[in-house]
Amino acid sequence: MVIPSLERINELSKKEKEHGLTEAEKEEQARLRKEYLRTFRGSVNDLLLNSTIVDPLGDDVTPEKLRAKQNEIAKEKNE
Repeated sequence: MVIPSLERINELSKKEKEHGLTEAEKEEQARLRKEYLRTFRGSVNDLLLNSTIVDPLGDDVTPEKLRAKQNEIAKEKNE
């Protein structure tokens, strides 16, 4: 699945390389890139916050900091 803003980012990037961008297009490109990165980082955080790390012996070795954040979020959902 391609995020619509990513398609536009790619269009603007191609246009920038071929012809250059207007000031309005440069501003749109910067805004879309920030939005995309915010979405991407949020996805990575969600993935990590729903992960458990297990060593080759099958022992849970999830870092305590991650486990604490997971517990904090679980507690907030139950309130």
